[in-house]
Amino acid sequence: MKITFVTSNEHKAREAAGILAGLAEIEHVSMEIPELRYESVAEIAAGKAAYAYSVLHRPVITDDTGLFIQALNGFPGTCAAYVQKTIGNSGILALLAGFANRSASFETGIAYHDGKYQKTFTGSIKGTIVIPRGCGGFGYDPIFEVDGKTLAEMTSEEKNRISHRAIGLHALRRWLADERC
Repeated sequence: MKITFVTSNEHKAREAAGILAGLAEIEHVSMEIPELRYESVAEIAAGKAAYAYSVLHRPVITDDTGLFIQALNGFPGTCAAYVQKTIGNSGILALLAGFANRSASFETGIAYHDGKYQKTFTGSIKGTIVIPRGCGGFGYDPIFEVDGKTLAEMTSEEKNRISHRAIGLHALRRWLADERC
């Protein structure tokens, strides 16, 4: 089975290819998708998948990820990608200056659309925002710590076992395996 992961982030496509290996071949396509605004990452991912399928007419997956920082009342939330591009990790750390509570969670919505099915899967993890550590990963990975390690300090295998995106992709994998039987 071939599925097109529509994302501008090649790292996400590689992550998906690793998790879905043996079940689906992942093709990466970067496409401009109208920016959708909802409070739910699942709703945003579903809207992106519907749009991508309407353009490509083949099975697609899309995702949307939010970073929800407790001290900042859930900011940046579903605007995480925009905030990463504009103020980056250093901006997030500056906003948290003076806050003792650095609790945060990542949530990802993964949407699949093939014309017959449109399904959405979510994954989330809890962690803490810390001073950057590690050389791996991308985006917020160097400042998001889970159980004493940032996502950037983890190997891709470790990260793919626990990350928000991995949880959503594993749920998609289970569904695809069930649907194909």
